[in-house]
Amino acid sequence: MTRKPGLFADFQAFINKGNVVDLAIAVVIAGAFGKVVGSVVTLVMTNALEPALKAANVDSINAWPAGTVIVAIINFLVIAFVCFLIVKSIEASKRKQEVIEESKPDPQAQLASAITRLTDALERKGF
Repeated sequence: MTRKPGLFADFQAFINKGNVVDLAIAVVIAGAFGKVVGSVVTLVMTNALEPALKAANVDSINAWPAGTVIVAIINFLVIAFVCFLIVKSIEASKRKQEVIEESKPDPQAQLASAITRLTDALERKGF
């Protein structure tokens, strides 16, 4: 009599799938990256806009009525731009690799061509 796998065994099989673990790692890294970008954007925007903020008697962009939304939009745009640059560089690398692979002669095609030429030469000689 075979035993049916239990809920824990099903869960363990699900977790051990590579895609789930890869996705979990990507989410954790993305969260950390988002925090770093948020801090950098806040720092840069606060320093870049410091004269205007002082003139308006505001401590930070977040103190504005829509300041949190503005910072969130800027964070999104920076993260989206960085992701765009990463994807673009990966695609360029793949295209370069494809060009290299296409320019390499196919050994089987070269062998077949050599055999055909040899056969033709032997037939002309009368062998």
